[in-house]
Amino acid sequence: MSLQDILTTGAPLLEQAAITRTVGTAAGVFAPGHIGELTRIVPFEMVDEVLAEAGAVQRRVRLVPARVTVYLLLAATLFNGLGYQQVFDRLCAGLAGLAPVRPSGSALRQARQRLGPAPMKALFDLIRGPAATTAGAGRWRGLRVVAVDGTLLSVPDCPANLAVFTRQRLGNGISGYPQLRLAALVACGTRSVIGAVFGPATTGELEYARRLAVDLRAGMLLLGDRNFSSAALLNQLAATGADLLVRCKTNRKLPTLVRCRDGSTLTRIGPLTVRVIEAEISIRTAQGTHTGHYRLLTTLTDPATHPAGELVRLYHERWEVETAYAELKSTMLGGHVLRARTPDGIEQEVWALLTAYQALRTAMTDATDSIPGTDPDRAGFLTALAAARDQIVLAAGVITDTHIDLVGTIGRHVLAHLLPTRRVRTKDRIVKRAISKYNARGPAIDRTTYKATISINMLTSTP
Repeated sequence: MSLQDILTTGAPLLEQAAITRTVGTAAGVFAPGHIGELTRIVPFEMVDEVLAEAGAVQRRVRLVPARVTVYLLLAATLFNGLGYQQVFDRLCAGLAGLAPVRPSGSALRQARQRLGPAPMKALFDLIRGPAATTAGAGRWRGLRVVAVDGTLLSVPDCPANLAVFTRQRLGNGISGYPQLRLAALVACGTRSVIGAVFGPATTGELEYARRLAVDLRAGMLLLGDRNFSSAALLNQLAATGADLLVRCKTNRKLPTLVRCRDGSTLTRIGPLTVRVIEAEISIRTAQGTHTGHYRLLTTLTDPATHPAGELVRLYHERWEVETAYAELKSTMLGGHVLRARTPDGIEQEVWALLTAYQALRTAMTDATDSIPGTDPDRAGFLTALAAARDQIVLAAGVITDTHIDLVGTIGRHVLAHLLPTRRVRTKDRIVKRAISKYNARGPAIDRTTYKATISINMLTSTP
């Protein structure tokens, strides 16, 4: 077998090393092709298939083959504070005695440019979707509960990026970094990503939500905040066959067509018939009682099969898309700006970030699913991320054996450090610890944990 065949067909890493020593390191051919235990979820064969379909397989022997570049990009999302050469060093840290050739920063940059964003997007498309689980989390009365929302990511401030991504004005009128807008469809319960789109922040969330409509299916129940309650968007999303549960403004004028026994009403928004549910939610603690008024719109129009009180409680699950963004932006990115200094590089990097996140979520769900009755919410994302980093440094999973480990090392770490059952939320969302001291806002934070009681009072408007 030629050296080119070995680098492109997925021979074991030690075979690559042996032939490299035979040919000589002067040929500049050795590079690692692993990313620790995550190769169980993103195996070599999957990467090679993606590269072949995208026409991105290298045409000649290079120091950094295409497959290695893919895993380098995935590893870089786990070590966001490090440069690509430092990430490469961690990929090689567990390969003592194999003498890999260390590519220059320029070689790694050229490898990323040769690869382009298409293979990373194709790789994400292969592993995206709701993580398989036998747990009841993420299901309600036979429906798969999903949530949609958008967020902003900062990109490097350079001429190439500024041609696509614009700066956003802050409250004091000062421009910050250029930003892109990311919108995702997330499966509640496991918080895995079903679909994602992104682009310039000048395009609004509603447009990106329309693009995500292709990922909705009958049997899904979509949760959305008030920004997604426009008539045109509701009708487009409902046309996919999915059901909707979206909050809307309490002062929106909605004519009553039919009044249901539970106090909810039916109305029409364009050609779409929806049910209007209004409720007061009160949270009582030792510090007092806080009450908020909620108005929800849903395409589930039968109060007998889909009780209003249950729908009000279910709407809280929409926060899972917010926590998914927190894990992407705060835990994985650490609040840092993205790396790439070109729009193609930014696209490549975001697809790699989403792929690595999805791989971690899959490993976490596999772990909790191994113990019946364990809620996926109890899996710690930070624990999984730390375990994945350790596996990369140790070069774990480089040599495939005959033992099939369905939980894996990451999963065992997750199970050993399960989080307590989720507490009742008693506070509004607020910036508790701003990335910049100039961005801090809000009153003094009361960090005391209170026992809380939630009560829901269904409201009935006057006929």
